[in-house]
Amino acid sequence: MKEIYFAGGCFWGVEHFFKGVDGVVEATPGYANGNTPEPGYEQVYTDTTGYAETVRVRYNPARVDLSFLTRLFFTVTDPLTLNRQGHDEGTRYRSGIYYTAAEDRPVLEAVFAEVSARLGVPLVTELEPLRNFYPAEAYHQDYLDKHPDGYCHLPLKTFTYLRLYQDARLFLGDEKDPLARMANLTALIAGKMHFFWTGFYRVCGKELVLGPFQGTPACFRIGYGKGVCGTAWAGKKTVIVPNVEEFPGHIACSSASKSEIVIPVFDKDGNVTAVLDIDSDEYATFDHVDAAWLELLAALSL
Repeated sequence: MKEIYFAGGCFWGVEHFFKGVDGVVEATPGYANGNTPEPGYEQVYTDTTGYAETVRVRYNPARVDLSFLTRLFFTVTDPLTLNRQGHDEGTRYRSGIYYTAAEDRPVLEAVFAEVSARLGVPLVTELEPLRNFYPAEAYHQDYLDKHPDGYCHLPLKTFTYLRLYQDARLFLGDEKDPLARMANLTALIAGKMHFFWTGFYRVCGKELVLGPFQGTPACFRIGYGKGVCGTAWAGKKTVIVPNVEEFPGHIACSSASKSEIVIPVFDKDGNVTAVLDIDSDEYATFDHVDAAWLELLAALSL
């Protein structure tokens, strides 16, 4: 077994999330990297002890690797806000990753760089060796199991996406044909998330050509750099559009579409081979949480 320590705001939700990850054998909330011995919650709450609410994650590296766990961590935290996650504010709620094995740092740094590049700015999330960790009091352990309606700062869709991703990875298995994978992945996303339109466009020469989809009839072909899909292809990055009517050059396949997110699919050489296009019939449906999870899901299409 290996371990890594995640500080992501209130530890109730972070613990509950990681307990649901395949390959995680134990998630324990506690206090990390502070300045006093044997801290209690009341002390930590004063923000004078230097501790951060942290979850110790013990995992089986044969089933889940550190890089993937770290990517998951960044789907449930905001790495751009200092000393705050959700509605919780204070140094005890800072975001951080603390490691015990020196060989873990390059793996963590690679994911930090990846997330920073995607967001276009440096992250405020700490990356440090673990100095100390004390498990939290018994009433904090398994809190959301004991209190299902208890406070959780994580968006509920985070837990839905986790179940969807794990189900999709298991269902797709070792199928080699990308069109077959796209078809079933589209069906799985649409069935779980109930978006207005979900589908793939494949790169064919200088155009995107309609692939497997769930929803109303759509445009057959989209040019390079045209519309939201072509823009995501050309820019090689996810594009979120809160209001399609305000996007210059938007291609209206359906007048019912109000907001949109498009995720590029990359091959092993970094070339865009397709895009995952998802539309909503409501405005401002998609945010950074959707982007992080749909990027993970889109990668399963290859």
